[in-house]
Amino acid sequence: MQEPENFEAVYRQLEEVVRRLDEGGLTLDESIALYEDGMTLAQRCQALLDHAELRVTQLQELFTGSPQPDDDDED
Repeated sequence: MQEPENFEAVYRQLEEVVRRLDEGGLTLDESIALYEDGMTLAQRCQALLDHAELRVTQLQELFTGSPQPDDDDED
């Protein structure tokens, strides 16, 4: 499977995998292979989102001159 360059393309591929799995009518081996493809695509989507979040954070720091607080640090 060729890896698309952008989030939208990867997400569309993931949606297609989910659609095919939901349709059914696949052999067990086909289902497992599609599931594996789906997990790989989901990981790629998450990596692209993480990268986008990092870029936004870096831009905020660049333009404001200070690091932005992490949402995870709230107690």
